This record gives sequence, structure tokens and C-alpha cells, in this order.
Amino acid sequence: MASDRIVAVGLLTERDLAVLGNGFTRMFPVQNDSSFDDLLAKLENISATPVHTGTPGKRRG
Repeated sequence: MASDRIVAVGLLTERDLAVLGNGFTRMFPVQNDSSFDDLLAKLENISATPVHTGTPGKRRG
């Protein structure tokens, strides 16, 4: 379908899905696999970067 665009991909636990509620219309369960352990470990070590959206109440244009 042309209108079905992927807008996000994430790795969530069953608990994450339960907390987020029914907003997800599709999910694809994956088996436990150690193939990505090194990548996941590196991602866990990345510090979050704050997002600056400008002055509150002012429109960017």
C-alpha cells in the first residue's frame, strides 16, 4: 500500500507494549538472539542528547 509508510522501528519488551497500550497496530515478535548483543551494548552506552526546540510559545518559520 502506498500510504503505509514506516515511521518508526523499535525494540520493545512485552511489558513496554502493555504500558504503551493499544496504539500499536502491528508488531513482529522476534526470538532471543545473541547476534546483536554487541550492538545493543553500544547503544546502551550512548548518552541522550537534549532536544532544543527554541523559545516556548514562539513559532519557528
